Amino acid sequence: MTSCPPLLHLTTAILLLHFPFHVYSSNHDYLDALSKSILFFEGQRSGFLPQDQRLTWRANSALSDGWTYNTDLVGGYYDAGDNVKFGFPMAFTTTLLSWSLVEFGDSMPSSELRNALVAVRWATDYLLKTVSQPNRIFVQVGDPNVDHSCWERPEDMDTARTVYAVDAPNAASDVAGETVAALAAASMAFRSSDRGYAETLLRTAVRVFQFADSYRGAYSDNSNIRGGACPFYCDFDGYQDELLWAAAWLRRASQDDTYLNYIEMNGKTLGADENINEFGWDNKHAGINVLVSKEVLERNQYSLESYKASADSFMCTLIPESSSSHIEYTPGGLIYKPGGSNLQHSTTISFLLLVYANYLARTSQSVNCGSLFVTPNSLRLQAKKQVDYILGDNPMGLSYMVGYGDKYPERIHHRGSSLPSIKDHPQFISCKEGSIYFNSTNPNPNLLVGAIVGGPGEDDVYVDERVDFRKSEPTTYINAPFVGVLAYFAANPYTS
Repeated sequence: MTSCPPLLHLTTAILLLHFPFHVYSSNHDYLDALSKSILFFEGQRSGFLPQDQRLTWRANSALSDGWTYNTDLVGGYYDAGDNVKFGFPMAFTTTLLSWSLVEFGDSMPSSELRNALVAVRWATDYLLKTVSQPNRIFVQVGDPNVDHSCWERPEDMDTARTVYAVDAPNAASDVAGETVAALAAASMAFRSSDRGYAETLLRTAVRVFQFADSYRGAYSDNSNIRGGACPFYCDFDGYQDELLWAAAWLRRASQDDTYLNYIEMNGKTLGADENINEFGWDNKHAGINVLVSKEVLERNQYSLESYKASADSFMCTLIPESSSSHIEYTPGGLIYKPGGSNLQHSTTISFLLLVYANYLARTSQSVNCGSLFVTPNSLRLQAKKQVDYILGDNPMGLSYMVGYGDKYPERIHHRGSSLPSIKDHPQFISCKEGSIYFNSTNPNPNLLVGAIVGGPGEDDVYVDERVDFRKSEPTTYINAPFVGVLAYFAANPYTS
């Protein structure tokens, strides 16, 4: 698809999206939601917690991570409601949190920008540790099979903190590539506030890209890793997209033509035009196309036109009136894909809609979807419908963000939130002793403020049950892109 040149189609009817969905009329405090979406990350922290920790029901945990390798792997985030540190989704979370700040940080209140940078740095400090040794990357800490058989606070963990490492010539292009993207994106986020740290991040990203690209393959194909990574965060979609994603971020952060050439030369061989209908921790294609399109739209790099064509095509799949529409929606208007943690699709896609809308708007362009020309504002409205649904404009009348609004999930699938805080109950609670809390129908005693749960089913129905982890478990990669989305709408609340 090619974009409509600015002002050449004055007689063309510009599409304004009108969905056949029920219209809800509540107003949202996007700034409050933004603040809470960032606060959530403090509840996911592993390691030594700082004195200014705001979610005070959490305490230090996993303080000896890495000891079996005689290395320091303390810190980082637990990905969801368990106590494992999975490197693949953590790196993606970091990339999206950083990208949120790169695109929308300028419009955030200084206090929230500062909080968000702290959230990024909690991840990047850890990611730097995972790649501190040449030709080795630590991809995970914690045996998920053992961890998932327990229901215990991170502060009480007595399960194996197994360390999973990949050494050259074994491959980990996916995790290493996503780590490169995370460090490169974060280097841009920190550039104005901590130039030295930003340079460290970018320099490390350049080095790790050599490892990712030189030894090509998926980390979960490694027999020593597979038992820990799968089926949780297996690489199902291949490692090729992470190499392009990493190169695209290195190009954006460094402006080095080496990476521009890499994206140009490797687009076809690494499948740039494949699987463009989703964006998440395992599939980066839509994100790559949107990110690289900036080069075409704002820098006239027409050698990358195919990436922009793919980005346009992706946007058209999201438009119900478009002949190429194939994204599924619930009756209430939520983007829906089968599987768990559905809201991850809504938040990532909303983020891409807003980023692409900004790129188009700066160059006065729109998206050509066959007979329809879709304006940047139409894309923003599409994102706003998703945001408002998540915050409460849905058939359940329920906010899917914990602590936001009057009605939200109270029995989320999250160990630390559902067990008594170590501050209130300092006695050790062992692996199986936590089962009574897991099976309880009582609300969680500790509010994981800002957590966005997996969300409702295809029928818009959500039952507030801890046991239904596909719907009731929050994850860091649901929240990360939502930070950017909320930052946009906090600054532009009257988009219509």
